[in-house]
Amino acid sequence: MIRVLVVEDDHGTAAAHGEYVRRVEGFELAGVAHTAGETVRALRDAQAAGQEVHLLLLDMNLPDRHGLVLCRQLRAAGLVVDVIAVTAARELETVREAVAIGVVQYLIKPFVFGLFAEKLGAYRKYFEQMRSPVSTLSQREVDTAFAALRTSNAAGLPKGLSQDTLDAVSDLLARRPGALSASEVADELHLARITARRYLEFLADAGVATRAPRYGTRGRPELEYARQRTA
Repeated sequence: MIRVLVVEDDHGTAAAHGEYVRRVEGFELAGVAHTAGETVRALRDAQAAGQEVHLLLLDMNLPDRHGLVLCRQLRAAGLVVDVIAVTAARELETVREAVAIGVVQYLIKPFVFGLFAEKLGAYRKYFEQMRSPVSTLSQREVDTAFAALRTSNAAGLPKGLSQDTLDAVSDLLARRPGALSASEVADELHLARITARRYLEFLADAGVATRAPRYGTRGRPELEYARQRTA
């Protein structure tokens, strides 16, 4: 089993990510940390107990230090652990630095379980390849291990939905402080209303967006959608 430590300052989000870990075959939740300091202590305690933590699901915006600073400190302290960044931070410099210090995957909040499972599944293939009992790997084996980390970002989408359009709808909700109807999303993104509603319903069913009736209009109340706010 691949032991995972969830590092996330928001308690509700941490619990949700922990439950996601439990749902993916081959992984077990080693614990949850809400700060960088708790993370270091948890890793040291696991090391002392002979219970290795293999993977961090790491938020970048922790209350006591940035996730990338924590990564560098762990390396310097000899606490070797793989990292998947699970964060809303998408600035180019943050992504570049994450790659430079060895973050193996980058998962942008919010996301659906299918994409989360895809990332962990890809990591499992990499993990198994790198745990080979032989002392050296061939070029082909090294290439195969690193290729496992490259995923399509389209897992978990129903037939007819595209990741690019889903990202556009999700980003539009994130930019707007209020809720939007399917008609408003359709007008903004030049989609058919029924198409916009399919994407909005998918985000709502996945817990990424909320849905509620919009009153005050003629006829039946129209549904409106808003992005779930996470830390």
